[in-house]
Amino acid sequence: MLHRDELADYLQEFLEVDRFNDYCPNGLQVAGKPDIRRIVTGVTASQRLIDEAIERQADAILVHHGYFWKGEPAPLTGIKRDRIAALLRHDLNLFAYHLPLDAHPQVGNNMQLAHLMGWEVQGELAGTVGLRGALASLETGASLKQALSQALEFDVLHIGEEEDEIESIAWCTGAAQGYLQQAIEAGVDAFVSGEISEPTVHLARESGVHYYAAGHHATERGGPQALGRHLGQRFGIAVEFIDLPIPV
Repeated sequence: MLHRDELADYLQEFLEVDRFNDYCPNGLQVAGKPDIRRIVTGVTASQRLIDEAIERQADAILVHHGYFWKGEPAPLTGIKRDRIAALLRHDLNLFAYHLPLDAHPQVGNNMQLAHLMGWEVQGELAGTVGLRGALASLETGASLKQALSQALEFDVLHIGEEEDEIESIAWCTGAAQGYLQQAIEAGVDAFVSGEISEPTVHLARESGVHYYAAGHHATERGGPQALGRHLGQRFGIAVEFIDLPIPV
């Protein structure tokens, strides 16, 4: 058994939350019961994840995408009200960690993507929470798309010539298509992120840097899974990751 405040304090230090100026509050977002025996982890605190956690009699939910984002409407109405009402009704704690869970050097989404793909990490992608490095072996534009699609179980979108050889790479999970310019300046052959936008296509084609949109959810499963494993081992409590894939 683990006390809610002990978990919050541990995660605050372990994920180095104070380093980040984020778009949302990181940490305990909705307080529930004080004693935690079972945790459910996931990518996003959707109603479906909440329902799954309730069914599994969890005491806490830990996610990458929580609530109370900058610029969102403040009133607790509609879907937002329903989600929070379900948490309160079942005395469920909600913990959420955004940029700290992208950037962590051990359990972060970006490091976990590197582990999954066997990429060598050579440093940070300047000015971002992303990373840069080298592939485990030489790939072509087409073969890297296939490898990513298979590993992430997602139909990856590739912008670039299929026959080009790729050796150096940068990556940042989630909605990080805006970091393509930093990847270009870093001189890598390819950049991998979760999402893509219209300007990204033109920038990739005109710069010659291959772009892979590998899915926002698909690229950000690794962090919640790894953090859950870490907590389970450290505190001896039950932790279960629930995967609820989406098509983007």
